[in-house]
Amino acid sequence: MSDEKQHRPVLHRAVLSVLSAAFSVLFLGLGLLWLVLRPDGPLPDHWNPTKQLTVTAPVTLVSRLQMLRALSDISECQAVLDQAGVSFAPMPDLSVDENCGIEGRGQLAALTASRLNRVETRCATALRLVMWEHHVVQPAARDILGTTVSAITQIGSYNCRKMRTSRGSNGRWSSHAMANAIDITGVRLADGRRLTLLNDWGGSDAEGEFLHRIWKGSCDWFRLVLGPDYNQLHADHFHLENTGWGFCR
Repeated sequence: MSDEKQHRPVLHRAVLSVLSAAFSVLFLGLGLLWLVLRPDGPLPDHWNPTKQLTVTAPVTLVSRLQMLRALSDISECQAVLDQAGVSFAPMPDLSVDENCGIEGRGQLAALTASRLNRVETRCATALRLVMWEHHVVQPAARDILGTTVSAITQIGSYNCRKMRTSRGSNGRWSSHAMANAIDITGVRLADGRRLTLLNDWGGSDAEGEFLHRIWKGSCDWFRLVLGPDYNQLHADHFHLENTGWGFCR
């Protein structure tokens, strides 16, 4: 018998052993994954990609994926806001034409720990605003000002109009035409102070530091942010937008 024929059974047994070990590892891994990801598993919700986003949970890579899923699913978005105790009253969708309307429409009147003068917007805008308020605005107020934010002031989300520039309208439709943005003018603090971008943005005191901190932090939650340093049109507000290309100024 040739050496090749003698070695062939040994080779076959070696291949079978490797395949058997590989399948064992695969099935063991799938079993562990099932145990971890099951509803009563040991993995915290903010690390479990199968779970719904919890607004107040620590922010992880997984919770950001959960947020993206909620942003693309109106019913899940509304469920997340409801679970967080956010005052968002769903309304029938608004369809004006191809340029104007609100999908996932609702009335937003309060966030996790602060009031908001009532505004009509879409759920995706509300969810981004809630995450910004809870994970950026309130911590910054505690760290820098020694208090909390009791109210956030805004001057609108939905507005069926063309985009405004320093040279007038450029003919393009504004993100406000689909309620994909909201304009924030300032905050009211629990100790009675009122801060506005128009009056306090340029200050070198704690109030100015706070406003700059929450502007920078908004860039983590919105895809396009424009503030007082962008141009004169935004001297009195933050333009916080769902859509865009990651521009923050």
